[in-house]
Amino acid sequence: MTEVTITAAEVNKLRTMTGAGMMDCKKALTESGGDFEKAIDYLRKKGQKVAANRGDRDAKEGQVIAAVSSDKSRGAIICLNCETDFVAINADFASFAKAILDKAVANAPANSDSLLALDIEGVKISDKILDYVGKIGEKIELSRYEQLSAAYVVAYIHPGNKLSTIVGFNKADISEQVAKDVAMQVAAMAPVAVDKGDVDNAMLEREKEIAREQARVEGKPEAMLDKIAEGKVQKFYKESTLLNQEFIKDNKLTVGQYLKNQDKDLTVTGFYRITLA
Repeated sequence: MTEVTITAAEVNKLRTMTGAGMMDCKKALTESGGDFEKAIDYLRKKGQKVAANRGDRDAKEGQVIAAVSSDKSRGAIICLNCETDFVAINADFASFAKAILDKAVANAPANSDSLLALDIEGVKISDKILDYVGKIGEKIELSRYEQLSAAYVVAYIHPGNKLSTIVGFNKADISEQVAKDVAMQVAAMAPVAVDKGDVDNAMLEREKEIAREQARVEGKPEAMLDKIAEGKVQKFYKESTLLNQEFIKDNKLTVGQYLKNQDKDLTVTGFYRITLA
């Protein structure tokens, strides 16, 4: 069998196509007899092997970014993880994360699996991630993806790209600054729900039981425990539900009061907040 001669131009072409290292590209082309499609598959398989080898590694760094559609009726937020901050702040990694986010905003896939099945430049995002693993030798994973539709959606990315929020409102004619204020509130105060009625019952019962047990430890009469627990729940609502939190720019107002000062019918329909673990 005649050995195929691989030129520097071919190696460089494959490197441009895949982002893999020069030596990896040369080996891939050599092993594939100069066939570019087979060489790309070779590199992808190398990426799969690297991913498997690093499957038990922690990927706690990365980028958390959010964006909205041009008509501001839809927003998406993703967390793309890697192992080191060195990779997380790399311009190529940031560009890759943004490309995934752009696909999420444009297509509104229902979940992470549907997002990973979309393609970038003809290659599935899941395969692109494997390619990137092969290129840098670090575990890469899309750990979170959420999307939100509303009359108006705003996105906020905290400096450093490690915390982002998206918030939906029931009216499209909201001021951009007002919307951003609420998105920053979500980022800063980490509410668990929009309003009292949106809090999970199991969470409420847990809060009540903790309050009762604390009161018992403090020696409070058994007959007072339920009343004490209810007081703790009201405090929980104030601290942990968005519309009842003190507004960070004016603590004389709740977020709900701030919105009603803009428009008596204005409210939040939903939100997501994602941060690096």
